[in-house]
Amino acid sequence: MTMSSPHRHVMGIRRPNRIFIVLALLMCGRALLAQDPTLRFGGQIPPDVDTIYERGLAWLASAQDPTGGWKSGGETGAGVDGICLMAFLASGEDPNYGKYAGNIHRAVAAIIQQQDATTGYIQNSMYHHGFAMLALSEAYGAVDESLFVKPNRSIAEALKLAIGCAATAQKNNRWGGWRYNPNGSDADTSVTGAVLMGLLAARNAGMDVPDDVINNAMEYMRRSTGADGSVAYTGGFGGLNGSMNLTAVSALTGAVSKSKNTDQYKAAIKRLQDNMENTDARQAGSYAEYYRYYMAQALFQGDYASWQKWNGEQVRELRDLQHDDGSFNNGAYSTGMSLLAMALNYRFLPIYER
Repeated sequence: MTMSSPHRHVMGIRRPNRIFIVLALLMCGRALLAQDPTLRFGGQIPPDVDTIYERGLAWLASAQDPTGGWKSGGETGAGVDGICLMAFLASGEDPNYGKYAGNIHRAVAAIIQQQDATTGYIQNSMYHHGFAMLALSEAYGAVDESLFVKPNRSIAEALKLAIGCAATAQKNNRWGGWRYNPNGSDADTSVTGAVLMGLLAARNAGMDVPDDVINNAMEYMRRSTGADGSVAYTGGFGGLNGSMNLTAVSALTGAVSKSKNTDQYKAAIKRLQDNMENTDARQAGSYAEYYRYYMAQALFQGDYASWQKWNGEQVRELRDLQHDDGSFNNGAYSTGMSLLAMALNYRFLPIYER
């Protein structure tokens, strides 16, 4: 299949956008030079990736609400908006003057608009809060806020409020994690993983995130991961043969938090490596996109060779699953998550650094 991208590629890299992103990240103080160029920028991008990705972005652009969010296909809220925003940012398009700059700016504004100005909570659940915080962290430093009308606060101000909300919610939680409601006293590893990744991204972006908030959340993830790498959904301990999805969450948070030396991380990544051929998880209904999203990142962070194999299989699978209009399951959530499962081919988002 020939590439449909109008960009010129050299070793799979979109050269003008690569230069822009590198400069933007250097301005943020990101340590790009410490990255192995092969791992940071990759080798030849499979031709199908560009075709799938650009068709998906075109659909997301057409499905974006005038307010800047997405209401297509069931799941809605700031978290879905954040997922779609990251899909645009991850492709390497110039976020300020590129083809989708307007979509990116409207999405940032829409997320901030949904935040409670007093509590910092980005509705409508802590799941949405986590993904929205992750997206804003990835936009911070790359998006020029002077080019669009900010709702009532800057990205940095919104992130500061969001971090404070997560810290307050954790203090009220007996497990040290998070549940759907910011006032919840129980926790689960899925929501905790989403909030934790948002906090880790914010810290990587230069925001002040208290160490004890990260450490307490990681301790909850460690307690929830069994010796076999399986992860309990809730309860705060064990593993209990939990889903592969949660094992991928555990492995990813362990890698990004620089905890690869822990038993938790080693057990989780081994379970992923041993179950790469598990097709049941890939076909788990509405959770399939969730699985691909976390599995891709966890393998990339933990075992690059395994990720390369996984990536090739996923590209072929997603090519067959994509609808003629460019969407996946006719929904913004499914489309955004499916695109992000392939976004490591581009390596532009800071959270994707190894």
